[in-house]
Amino acid sequence: MSELVTGEAVALELRPARLPSRALAVLLDLAVAVLAYLLVSIVLVFTTASWDEAARTAVSVATFVLVLVGAPIAVETLSHGRSLGKLAFGLRVVRDDGGPIRFRHALVRGVIGVIEILVTFGVVACIASLVSARGRRLGDVFAGTLVVRERVPAARVGFVPPPPPWLAGRFSGLDLSAVPDGLWLAVRQYLARMQQLDPQVGWAMAERLATDLAARTGTPVPPGVPPAAYLAGVLQERQAREVRRVYGSGPAVGTARHSGGGPTVGGSPHSNHSAHSGHAARSGEADHSGRSGYSGRGEVPSASGDRPATGFVPPA
Repeated sequence: MSELVTGEAVALELRPARLPSRALAVLLDLAVAVLAYLLVSIVLVFTTASWDEAARTAVSVATFVLVLVGAPIAVETLSHGRSLGKLAFGLRVVRDDGGPIRFRHALVRGVIGVIEILVTFGVVACIASLVSARGRRLGDVFAGTLVVRERVPAARVGFVPPPPPWLAGRFSGLDLSAVPDGLWLAVRQYLARMQQLDPQVGWAMAERLATDLAARTGTPVPPGVPPAAYLAGVLQERQAREVRRVYGSGPAVGTARHSGGGPTVGGSPHSNHSAHSGHAARSGEADHSGRSGYSGRGEVPSASGDRPATGFVPPA
């Protein structure tokens, strides 16, 4: 579900990089890698002059693998998908859901790239990119990645609204390991653009995405929780786990102690929730233009369990 098209023909997806910019970025990366390989080889020629032929051959092969294969993998992993060439042309390698790549993604891209770029001089990579609807080469297909454009106008970058405060921490017990990257992408892009959609179309899309997400997690949507609010809460939980994985086990940025006292989904206890201060919010009902959004009153449910309006209401 990497692409989701609404009834208004609005495609919710990332902006893939075009083949010319990708080719120029690869050429720049290859030029730097070949130059580094030549310099290292010259140094090794003098340092291994007294070695036998077999040892020099082994060192030469190891140098080739480390410089032309291992170094690009390490650079993409440490820079989260931005090599020197991609940095120069405003590109980045991301997962199918738009998140940062990890070592396994860079490893698969690098190993397959040896065949489709180095061995075949880029012919296989160019053909695969031309055939793919999103310009992905074979390494991207097997790694589950996508090269996207980073330099886009700020006005076109969607804002993903936070969930209502009373949902904070409710989904800390969910098992998100079975949710595919394509579904995460669809959820995030829907939340970023839901206010641009017709209310009825947006509500139907939210219900469909919530049903798919609940099926993947194995836990049904909590009763009384609007589908869009459910999507926002689960997405925020996933982002909080990503932050804790990258920056440590401490509390994620923007989290605070939950005061609602309600149980988590799946029965697991929770202690963190999002406290987005200064959030410009809408009222709980659809406005005169027919768009619906989150409630911005920032209310937290009382001990009796009363919940404030979320703004995720079905269209009239």
